[in-house]
Amino acid sequence: MRNRVAAALAAVVLLNAVALRATEPKKSLYDRLGGAYAIATVVDAFIEKLLVNDTLNANPAIKEARARVPKAGLKFHVTALVCQVTGGPQMYAGRSMKEAHKNLHITEREWDAMVHDFVATLDEFKVPKAEQNELLTIVGSTKNDIVVAQQSANAAQP
Repeated sequence: MRNRVAAALAAVVLLNAVALRATEPKKSLYDRLGGAYAIATVVDAFIEKLLVNDTLNANPAIKEARARVPKAGLKFHVTALVCQVTGGPQMYAGRSMKEAHKNLHITEREWDAMVHDFVATLDEFKVPKAEQNELLTIVGSTKNDIVVAQQSANAAQP
């Protein structure tokens, strides 16, 4: 009898704990990623990968933009943007994605190269897959504003 009472009491406590946890607000993606410093660290590594990406560097418009835009400024804006869109308090004050990328003539192939580097960076920092998927959904929502150029037949060949 004593074991049944103890088991019933344990079950009630467990159910209450589960119910309480279910009512807690879910942490924002920003918080789950570790906040501004963790996001800035990942963005720093990601931008460094992009700067040496041969596929992106073959695009003269991207190469020219990189010569004009200081890498520290780019990292700052990307960090602020990621913080904002993941639920952080930071505010992105740069141009829209469409405006910022309109003269870069970015192709599907270049987009895919960027996404590859992004995923590799997230993997390098052991960002959990659930958070990676949320980030990729957010990034993917900007694709139509960024990819504007048709890939030429020559560019499609390795």
